[in-house]
Amino acid sequence: MTGTELRELRVLEGPNLYFTKPAVKVRLGLQALAALSPSAMRAVCREVGLDRAQVGAADSGQRQRALLRVTERALRTLAADAGVRRLGVRVRPGGDPTEVVAAFVWRHRGRSEQLGRSLAEVLDGVATGGRLAELVAAQRDALTAASGGPPPRVITPRIPVASITGTNGKTTTTRLLAHLGMTAGLTTAWSSTDGVVAMGAMVEPGDYSGPAGARAVLETPGVQLGILETARGGMLLKGLGVTHNDVSVVTNVSADHLGMQGIDTVDQLAEVKAIVTKVTRPRGWSVLNGDDPRVWAMRTGTRARPWVFTLDPASPAIREALSVGGRAITVLDDHVTVLSADAVPDRLVPVLDLPMTLSGLSVHNVANALAGAAAGLALGLPREAVVAGLRSFAPDDVLNPGRMNTYSVPVEGGEVTVIVDLAHNEAGLEALMDVCRGLVAPGGRVHLGLGTAGDRTDDILQALGEIAGARADHIVAAHKTRYLRGRTVEDMEAQLRIGLARSGVADIASYLTELEGLQACVQAASDGDVAAIMCHADRELIAEWIGAAGGRADTAVDIRRKVIRARGEHPAEADIVALWELDDEDALVAQGARLYAAYPGDARVAYEYGGTMDSSGHGEQAVPLYREALAGDLREPYRHRCSIQLASTLRNLGRLDEARAEIEQVVVAYPDSLGVLAFAALIRHDCGEATLALSGLLAALAATSTDPDVARYRRSIGRYAQSLGSDR
Repeated sequence: MTGTELRELRVLEGPNLYFTKPAVKVRLGLQALAALSPSAMRAVCREVGLDRAQVGAADSGQRQRALLRVTERALRTLAADAGVRRLGVRVRPGGDPTEVVAAFVWRHRGRSEQLGRSLAEVLDGVATGGRLAELVAAQRDALTAASGGPPPRVITPRIPVASITGTNGKTTTTRLLAHLGMTAGLTTAWSSTDGVVAMGAMVEPGDYSGPAGARAVLETPGVQLGILETARGGMLLKGLGVTHNDVSVVTNVSADHLGMQGIDTVDQLAEVKAIVTKVTRPRGWSVLNGDDPRVWAMRTGTRARPWVFTLDPASPAIREALSVGGRAITVLDDHVTVLSADAVPDRLVPVLDLPMTLSGLSVHNVANALAGAAAGLALGLPREAVVAGLRSFAPDDVLNPGRMNTYSVPVEGGEVTVIVDLAHNEAGLEALMDVCRGLVAPGGRVHLGLGTAGDRTDDILQALGEIAGARADHIVAAHKTRYLRGRTVEDMEAQLRIGLARSGVADIASYLTELEGLQACVQAASDGDVAAIMCHADRELIAEWIGAAGGRADTAVDIRRKVIRARGEHPAEADIVALWELDDEDALVAQGARLYAAYPGDARVAYEYGGTMDSSGHGEQAVPLYREALAGDLREPYRHRCSIQLASTLRNLGRLDEARAEIEQVVVAYPDSLGVLAFAALIRHDCGEATLALSGLLAALAATSTDPDVARYRRSIGRYAQSLGSDR
């Protein structure tokens, strides 16, 4: 061949981008045909029976469309000559104006592979003026002699199967759904990017998110439920490993792995992800993300019933799904809730009771929980098992390793939260940063080990750097030398630095391993900080190091405590609010005492208990409680309020010197606070300094009041205050 290039000949053994049956993909570079003059190209079209084809100029888009028609006609002619009268054929443009992709259904491997090779020969011949009939006849012997070869290896499942795909969240959703199956008492096996797992035990480690994983799962002895994580690579290179599924799940579609295997846009990636929905049984369910337009659009390409999951209870997708007999799952009144057209909303479980959501902080895991719960119910798992599984599925290194695993690691003066997460693309990093910001203590810093695999475009790498620079306080490069995939460390870092510079980050330290990057982050961290690592390679080493450093995996209680701390709240915040809603003084003191006993050594509770004593006329008992709170780690705004209340109580007890010493410290810290100065004025008055008291109040009034009359006389009031202060 001189002007035709056979760029790829691939046998797809299962449902694929082109057909729901095994197919052969042929990718051709038709340079000679693309470069023909319009008159010569019209002659080619007439030769293959396309008398009225619009050929366009050389190398134009219209020319490529003409090439598609010529390719299809030549392929069908070859097949008919070989005795195949009805052949499923699809053609589509390739990556450049000269490229055409042809796909056709196959039964006999050898003959189908030869058909692809013969197609290239025939197209090369017609480009140079050859007669189609003669060119086809010349390939007849090769096609006839081609061996049959083995049949497709695709498996027809005999047990319920769920296929899960998406850019982010598919591994977590796979693990969650498997956990729900085991909670229901079913012998469950699943495949993912980590390996093949049966009933929680690793059978075969490695990336098994393709057909090999499906086969291993379905061949597991005694298996009753199969859960298949289905990645784009396996679908493009080999096809699906099963003929059908009972439930399909698509979590989302975002930019990832673009520029590989002919997938250059997010829309093309969505087309690949949709394969799992097209083979879902008509009485099955397609669980689709209603918050992702590309995913929700997949409902039109499947015969299965739609089950939408969405974080928005007012989403139009809910109405659409219910109107066609589908279902929906969303968050309603802070509960995971199932919606059906003719049923009362079924509130399964509060979001705060789901450990995987990190007390509701991890929004993307809320979405994964919705998807997993919907898939579990769609598979027919009992409601109570789904609820119990949701309550018990923890984001730890046992049930969901490498996905938003949080740890507490001791450092001088306290502890640092460490987060280990795959975060391999823009959406993943944004989600990780959301969690980091939700866990960092007030005034704390977020440290990030930045890095990803090399099979990302320059644009994606730069975007990762830009996100990191905008949202993390301290960044180091943590490279994955086993996942460079054709890039160099220097190239990776250069692209990340371009993005960092856009966010104003001039320079960062660089480490060759994820472990070293995390260690640097933790070393730079202080109590209440968060250190996160985008982990691809060193998960086990990192877990070992955390243990050796005295760290431990966070429990649901730990995570809730950190979330509350990050919000500036207290673990007993609800009880404290309820406390001050009591009108009866005896009940107020009694409840305060119960709280004080439940939280020994807690500065905030000591302060609130002191307040109950104070407001009930027991000032003598309030004073030591206030002093206990101030001696502890009482944070603002409660700290200065505690000092105010202590000073006021000391005044009421006649201990004026102590009261004045206490309030004057607060006045120095809050010189413009009318509340502070009001109490200071009372104490100063009782100490015989009424003029000073009036001066302080007038000065604060002039500085802070928005009253129009004060604004009119602000300068004068300020001068009077100054004068009174100097006359004392």
